Amino acid sequence: MTTHNTPQLLDVLIIGAGLSGLGMAYMLKTHRPQDSFAVIESRENIGGTWDLFRYPGIRSDSDMYTFAYSFKPWKDKEYVGTGERIRNYLHEMIDEEALEQHIRFQQRVVKSCWNSETARWSVTITEKDGCEYLIETRFLVTCTGYYNYEKGYVPEFEGYDDFKGTIAHPQHWPENLDYKDKEVLVIGSGATAVTVVPSMADEAKHVTMLQRSPTYVVSVPSKDWLYSVVSKLLPSGITNKIMRAKYIVLQQLIYIISRGFPNAVRKMIKNQNKKALAGSADADVHFNPRYKPWDQRMCVVPNEDLFASIRDGQSSIVTDEIEKFTAKGVKLKSGKEINADIVVPATGLDVQFWGGMDIEVDGQKVEAKNLTNYKGMMFSQMPNFVTIFGYTNAPWTLKAELTYDYVCRLLDHMQNNGNQIVYPFLDKGNEQEDLLDLQSGYVKRALAILPKQGASFPWRNKDLYFKDILAIKHSKLNDEVLRFDDAEPLERFHQQAG
Repeated sequence: MTTHNTPQLLDVLIIGAGLSGLGMAYMLKTHRPQDSFAVIESRENIGGTWDLFRYPGIRSDSDMYTFAYSFKPWKDKEYVGTGERIRNYLHEMIDEEALEQHIRFQQRVVKSCWNSETARWSVTITEKDGCEYLIETRFLVTCTGYYNYEKGYVPEFEGYDDFKGTIAHPQHWPENLDYKDKEVLVIGSGATAVTVVPSMADEAKHVTMLQRSPTYVVSVPSKDWLYSVVSKLLPSGITNKIMRAKYIVLQQLIYIISRGFPNAVRKMIKNQNKKALAGSADADVHFNPRYKPWDQRMCVVPNEDLFASIRDGQSSIVTDEIEKFTAKGVKLKSGKEINADIVVPATGLDVQFWGGMDIEVDGQKVEAKNLTNYKGMMFSQMPNFVTIFGYTNAPWTLKAELTYDYVCRLLDHMQNNGNQIVYPFLDKGNEQEDLLDLQSGYVKRALAILPKQGASFPWRNKDLYFKDILAIKHSKLNDEVLRFDDAEPLERFHQQAG
């Protein structure tokens, strides 16, 4: 392996060219044109999640008016964006802003080491041919998402390898998979499953959705009537502001009402499901989750497409647990067997933080589980380091854009005051809690490796956009938690940790 020993010096290094990384790059180019920066992307294309997942029907699970960037209006009347349209939208953005020159494709960050004496991160990057090189950067922004791009999560099913048909994992969808007139079994009940089932049902002989437990499924119109009206009367910028305001308010209200009146919301959703099913399936069995609304993310389906495929007999839903796989399909714990030509294990994500890279601070190895999150973006005793992490109860981009703005304000502040180092300082012994307030399987499986959060702000995430606008965007930077150019507590902390 060849290593290039002369590192390039940058002001900011962004890891990941998905939705988060591209937005951060736009903000730096627009608001801090004096900064040198690069975007490192392990794949051969931009888009992150939207380039990786190619299963039938892939789409956003929230409205596009708030999922899209505020600085680039979503100009389609469709409420839900298809994977192809989202990819095109991102390509339009980087072409318009000339961002591709800053992106280095098929390169992977394997290690990042902070040195307090130089006030820089030394980042080791591996190229496609195996060669390594170094970048030194004053500020590091990770936009790697929260799951492993190399593999998804599949439970250890007994007899899994005995199945003689085709396994089509959503994260690695077989190119040109022919499912016409085939029996398809989709395992799962989350956003991927409720998308794949109706999308495959049009061509497949039959699609069976097998779930261990039900999920909240809410049907929404595929097109927004308000957009259809105002877009004909007003410029795109004003239309975008109206649509974003509408959906931000709706999202926050739905979440607050769901948490405050869970039984009423549960009943309302179940009644909607019963009406949509029209007797074709038992909503009390298949659409009656064990948990409260928003203990896990809700699934959105446009125009009742999942329910329509069940009503039409193109698909069916089974609530049961798998005993084992067989050569022809699966045997359930109830004794029933489901035969299939194709099995789609939509069984969840394998959570991975920071893209799997190793991190050191002044020679001390850093493990995410030992850190405490600050304002949903920085971490205790981690200098010049930000992670873009979106909301779990609202479109990801809303929180991402608050973080972009905060990073630029922080860099402005440091430049104006001559600061080289910044980090949030947390005293030892403070109370800690789980980072994510979700009961989803992928979250539970990852609790042991994820950072923690504190008992109160700024160490605890508010997860409400309206509160975060005040607490993040309009709050003072020097809050007596951030330490500027104060290496002594940082050194002391890592000595204690070692």
